[in-house]
Amino acid sequence: MAILKYYGVCLREPTPQFPHPNVGDSYRRRNVKWRSPQAAVIPNFHLPMRSFEVKNRTSAEAIKSLRLITAIKTPYLPDGRFDLEAYDDLVNMQIENGAEGVIVGGTTGEGQLMSWDEHIMLIGHTVNCFGGSIKVIGNTGSNSTREAIHATEQGFAVGMHAALHINPYYGKTSMEGLVSHFDSVLPMGPTIIYNVPSRTGQDIPPRVINKVAQSPNLAGVKECVGNDRIEQYTGNGIVVWSGNDDQCHDARWSHGATGVISVTSNLVPGLMRELMFGGKNPSLNAKLLPLIDWLFQEPNPIGLNTALAQLGVVRPVFRLPYVPLPREKRVEFLNLVKEIGRENFVGEKDVLVLDDDDDFILLGRY
Repeated sequence: MAILKYYGVCLREPTPQFPHPNVGDSYRRRNVKWRSPQAAVIPNFHLPMRSFEVKNRTSAEAIKSLRLITAIKTPYLPDGRFDLEAYDDLVNMQIENGAEGVIVGGTTGEGQLMSWDEHIMLIGHTVNCFGGSIKVIGNTGSNSTREAIHATEQGFAVGMHAALHINPYYGKTSMEGLVSHFDSVLPMGPTIIYNVPSRTGQDIPPRVINKVAQSPNLAGVKECVGNDRIEQYTGNGIVVWSGNDDQCHDARWSHGATGVISVTSNLVPGLMRELMFGGKNPSLNAKLLPLIDWLFQEPNPIGLNTALAQLGVVRPVFRLPYVPLPREKRVEFLNLVKEIGRENFVGEKDVLVLDDDDDFILLGRY
């Protein structure tokens, strides 16, 4: 009863009285000059870094020099959890064949199908296991600036070397909004901005990139619009990676691109390294184009997931809404491997066509 009585007394306490602004204050507030929302961004107001994080922080210059970055695939167990053993094998094969960086949890790695807990865990796992041998670039972008800030703080806290940031998709913003969005994450560390209008529904125009390029943390741009846009940036001293495997040879050797952020290198990392390091090689480029065309006949990562399962380096487990390519396309891949040479592909098992009913596992809940 004593508790109830006390509670009742609390309810009956008088409401605090606060002073009301006078008319003059109201007038002055209405006449204050409006400022851009950019003024609300507090630079460097982020999670505090421990001393070893500051000491080991990679510079944007170290990211700018990378020629071959693989957008790494995320493999799954039959229950839908990450298959970390297969994942480690995939990353090891990238390192052994000369890839210099990996994008973790990007579109190819199906970050869009991960919880943020899964996402940050995979970034941290990659750093802990391989961070001394390859640059780990975490996809911590989001169409929500708040989420992008939080995920990027966490990504750098677990040791990623750089962040990949996309422009807000679906709920698109203005050009000023794009600048404010990127300015909110750039102070945290080296950043690659990813422009892929076919997925976001909005191009990031050069005037936005030129504006945010004033930040020393902008490592560069992953550009999917084409080689003319790449040349426009490289002519102004902005580092660019081609985001289109079918254009990356010409981007690298004729338009000034630093290299490529590649899907195809999941399958043939050694050949993609040769394409980026070995000088102009139109014959090798022509040899790879049929494979690249096959990979992208359906939205990425459907083709890659199917191919890696056929090569036996990942289990044939798909998180929906992704499903494997049909049987006739899987037969085409078998023939492509024979033409290019099995020795150029990851893994050592025989390439299989696989059976629709008995082999593939499709998961809507995991």
